[in-house]
Amino acid sequence: MRRLRIALLLATTGVALLPEAAPVPVDFAHDIVPILRQRCGECHTGDKKKGGLSFNTRESLLKGGENGAVVVPGKPADSKLLVAVLSKDPDAQMPPKGPRLTADETSKLNSWIAAGAPWTEGFSFRKPSYEPPLKPRRPKLALAHGGRTNLVDRIVDAQFARLHQPRPAPIDDAQFARRVHLDLVGLLPQPDALAAFLSDHKPDKRARLIEKLLTNDVAYTEHWLSFWNDLLRNDYAGTGYIDGGRKQISAWLYRALIENKPYDQFARELIAPSADSEGFSRGIQWRGAVSAGQVVPVQFAQSVGQTFLGINLKCASCHDSFIDRWTLQDSYGLAAVYSETPLELHRCDKPTGKMATPGWLFPELGNIEANQPRPERLKKLSQLLTHPENGRFARTLVNRFWHRLMGHGIVHPTDAMQTEPWNADLLDALAVHLADNHYNLKATLSLIANSAAYQSRSEVRKPGDDDHGFHYSGPRAKRLSAEEFLDGLWQITDTAPERFDAPVVRARGDRTFHPQGRWIWSRGASPPPAGDAATFRATVLLASVPRNAGAAITADNAYTLYVNGKKVKSDDAWETVESIDLVPHLHTGTNEFVITARNGGEAPNPAGLFFEARWRFTDGRTGGLATGPDWLATHAKPDGQGHLPESGVSWEPVVVVDDTAWRDSTAGGISATLIQATLAERPMVRTALLKSDLLQRTLGRPNREQIVSVRPDELSTLEAMDLSNGPLLAARVHEGAKKLAARSWKSPDALVDWLYRAALARPPGRPELELARGTLGVTPSTDAVEDLLWSVLLLPEFQLIR
Repeated sequence: MRRLRIALLLATTGVALLPEAAPVPVDFAHDIVPILRQRCGECHTGDKKKGGLSFNTRESLLKGGENGAVVVPGKPADSKLLVAVLSKDPDAQMPPKGPRLTADETSKLNSWIAAGAPWTEGFSFRKPSYEPPLKPRRPKLALAHGGRTNLVDRIVDAQFARLHQPRPAPIDDAQFARRVHLDLVGLLPQPDALAAFLSDHKPDKRARLIEKLLTNDVAYTEHWLSFWNDLLRNDYAGTGYIDGGRKQISAWLYRALIENKPYDQFARELIAPSADSEGFSRGIQWRGAVSAGQVVPVQFAQSVGQTFLGINLKCASCHDSFIDRWTLQDSYGLAAVYSETPLELHRCDKPTGKMATPGWLFPELGNIEANQPRPERLKKLSQLLTHPENGRFARTLVNRFWHRLMGHGIVHPTDAMQTEPWNADLLDALAVHLADNHYNLKATLSLIANSAAYQSRSEVRKPGDDDHGFHYSGPRAKRLSAEEFLDGLWQITDTAPERFDAPVVRARGDRTFHPQGRWIWSRGASPPPAGDAATFRATVLLASVPRNAGAAITADNAYTLYVNGKKVKSDDAWETVESIDLVPHLHTGTNEFVITARNGGEAPNPAGLFFEARWRFTDGRTGGLATGPDWLATHAKPDGQGHLPESGVSWEPVVVVDDTAWRDSTAGGISATLIQATLAERPMVRTALLKSDLLQRTLGRPNREQIVSVRPDELSTLEAMDLSNGPLLAARVHEGAKKLAARSWKSPDALVDWLYRAALARPPGRPELELARGTLGVTPSTDAVEDLLWSVLLLPEFQLIR
């Protein structure tokens, strides 16, 4: 019944509950190109055009031949190509000679046409006439019009004039504020901040907002962390991390972003890495037998090509590429730069007997001496990649940023940088601007966000539109990412989690920290028996309550923490470190900390407890408390508030135990947690800092076992179902509704107005307000608020950046 009310509420405003699911994508390069080349190429590719039909490009294929169209995108039954390949008439069947298509090949063609006959942008069966320039190019800019001096606008305005195309209208301040907040820091504008921005009448207020967002180092970092984690296939859990076949670069990446490390240096440190950044180049050491195309050196070549140059070397790691000029030798040459042993070329997973020679894809810039040790080869590769004359390096990055902010690449897809851009001047000007600004990533984002092109109304697209023959006519609406969706929900409802998984310090600057705590246990057998339990105690005197106070705690196997007679935390996962905000639990005077801990297992095994607290007072003084030899232990058990009898309890000094069993798995988490404890500001925990879960995956977060440069821009069936019926999202919405309902509102109208401004950056319209009043009633219940919250979250206006 409640979901019916939501559906009715949405239907009244003209919004569908479930967006239409997107078709399953087809692998054009690997499934379709070989069929068309081998079965149709002799008569219909290159200079051959039998029956007036050419398969050279998608345009020529769809145009058809003397007998009309042969492929109707989305309609296999109406496509003469399928009729011909299935025909048994010798005069009508295709191909006219040789073996017929197999059932598998026919099925692939059918699926490809049903999916709309997708075609890799720029691909042609004819020898490509376009080769991207290698060196940077500084285009001459057209004169500015209407005061639009941003180089983006000077170039885009010139294209509009050349094509006799109208410029899109500008968006209003509220739309701009929501768009730029989500694009630059991944958060919704807070209603109070939005109101202040809207009431500001100074002409430079948009530029000032952009600068303010980009200088919010933590918010910027934790938004773009997802982009780079996808692109560098870094994560906090998953295949390879447990058995040593994969290594995180999370701490290095977070520091690089929060310090705004120049992009050329950023790339060099990944190619010729330190211990902190080597996880990218190491790839994934898959368990068991793997194909030759997935050994680590070949992964390295694929990763470098895709991430930094927008080049697809995966196809060329098996055979010479079907879709561009890269060869097997190119891929293996780059792989040999990384390999510590001689590397034999494999074609289609079969050894060729030829050995790869270390080499660089663009030898005109220089090459790599094969006899150098691997560290020197990698150093040279990093220098060649970021060579000032390698214009492709900067072009690839600015194209990715343009896509992120504008919804469509200048070269599209973004990993097809062999393809001709829709505006070469724009691509080159942005790339040169990045280099001129010492590879300052924020400078590029600022340039784009400050342009009138970015601040224009979104392009209006019609059903069935595709991107072949693309002409820019405004930014495209973009889906909220999984992280943006959940962060937005947590912002609105104040329900973000307290702890996070990423082993990072959420602050700028060199913040090294050496924990003072020691691992302890009670006296007795060593190792302690399974099930051994003890209670630990310490006190500390505080002259006042600290401004900030936090603690890190973990135990093998389980613990419960009490502070001043109140249960604060418990956990039974020894490999995790819990972060605790202590401020609500401390008071002036003596503060008592009591911790019960229990060993696990089925036989005697190592047991230990670690606890350390740090705090900072308003005058800057700091202090703390940590487990060590001065703590006391007893085998007596406290009550539910951590209290023990005044008498009859025997306390004795603890034993400091060897921490070898836990050091590697907990040291980073302990240090990061303690640094966080004394930070003056503690922003909301972001989804980008958490391990992935089922809800995030259904909302589009990849598993990052492969590089992902662009997430899907359409809703899948699974995502659509989870948005309306998923238990994980439903639980989070219910929790958020409880908090919203518990807040003090002047009236139900005030709640509705605040919710719309927080989620959509606008007040509710009159019909929306009337509907919401009917839903909430005079005294809004949690169920009623939950219905209202669902109705807003399911609006395309919430789920899109436009």
